[in-house]
Amino acid sequence: MITVYVMATCPDCVQVKARLKDSPNHRLVDIGEHVRNLKAFLRLRDSHPAFERIREKGSVGIPCFVTEDGDVTFSEDAAAVDTRSAKSVATEDVAEGAACQLDGTGC
Repeated sequence: MITVYVMATCPDCVQVKARLKDSPNHRLVDIGEHVRNLKAFLRLRDSHPAFERIREKGSVGIPCFVTEDGDVTFSEDAAAVDTRSAKSVATEDVAEGAACQLDGTGC
């Protein structure tokens, strides 16, 4: 099973969550839903080498896909997400001002 870290206010995550909500092969973890989810993500983000460039850019690093063997990717394709049946979701549902950059500049 692939663990997918997302957040409801991230425009990129809205799309991913919509596509994967009924997938038995993916476990969605919303880091804004509970502090334990955020802590798990931060432990991963602070220690995994895949996040090095993400941290340097000041990005959060979501959506993030973690395979069972611990590989981390930020690409749906690399995480074997089937986008053929992808649902289109409007990002207008995301609150204005929502941002994925730590400095608030956007995803």
